[in-house]
Amino acid sequence: MPPATRRPSARSGRGTATEGVSWEEAALAPVVLVKGAEGLLADRAVDRLVALAKAADPDVEVTRFDADQYTAGALGVLTSPSLFAEDKVVVVDGLERGTEELLAEAATYLAAPAAGVVMVLRYGSGQRGKKLLDALKAAKVPVVACDPITSDADKTAFVGAELRRAGRRADGEAVRALVDAVGSDLRELAAACSQLVADTTGLIGADVVARYYGGRIEATGFRVADAAVAGQAGEAVALLRHALATGVDPVPMVAALAMKLRTLAKVGAVRSRGQGALRDLGLAPWQVDKATRELRRWTPEGLATAISAVAQADAEVKGESRDARFAVERAVLRVAQACGS
Repeated sequence: MPPATRRPSARSGRGTATEGVSWEEAALAPVVLVKGAEGLLADRAVDRLVALAKAADPDVEVTRFDADQYTAGALGVLTSPSLFAEDKVVVVDGLERGTEELLAEAATYLAAPAAGVVMVLRYGSGQRGKKLLDALKAAKVPVVACDPITSDADKTAFVGAELRRAGRRADGEAVRALVDAVGSDLRELAAACSQLVADTTGLIGADVVARYYGGRIEATGFRVADAAVAGQAGEAVALLRHALATGVDPVPMVAALAMKLRTLAKVGAVRSRGQGALRDLGLAPWQVDKATRELRRWTPEGLATAISAVAQADAEVKGESRDARFAVERAVLRVAQACGS
């Protein structure tokens, strides 16, 4: 299995540079570092590398072990030539938890990797093993970046990429609804995309997402925030009480309100400067369009009042109030009342 050259990559979504390539670009090399705490992406990177190795040699021998279970000398045994000279893939999971013996022997192995062997080192996060990471960097070992995807923009890009790989598309409102409903966990988001692809046909619209995940959408802070910002106090409070009754914590509810108001404030501050300034905000086009429409109902004074109310609620739900539920409900009502004022 010939080594592959490393290509630069950037994370989809905001387009910011990321160290290493994406899981879709992972290529075989004597040693490959799969780095990052996003388990789904790391799983996919490892699976892709194993699949590439099997495509090159169906008889390739694949071995996986946990770094914290390593015993001295095992690396040499696993990478030594087999009786029938088959190629090998050795996957080391949880390098950040590795024993001292593993970290030392892996660093030594870098100097002379075994022929016909692909060693995949999977590193989540933390400070342990920094010396080995530095050695891997110095040796220019290819890196597959599997950093957590946390922003709405990156999750939106992830959904789009998932659907494109399956030969499907969704409109902007559908993507937003899906991210709102299940976007807290990337595995759940990927599973939701798979379900929609399997169970529906044609362009995926917001109505389809609502049919499958409507109950979850209604229980999110984003729906509460949308209603509050629209000045719909009754709907916002009803959605809030439903969310709290189903176990949603008040803290993320306030966070969703704060995020919504920050987006309005950011768009409101630069929209008079034209499209270039709006693009520099790093928001998805549909986010800018929606915020622009919503701002028609808001004055700068009303927005300042709403932001102040949410800031107070943020402190209260984090310990300054004995009743976090009352604090977030009061904030929702104040935001709705500030709309149009």
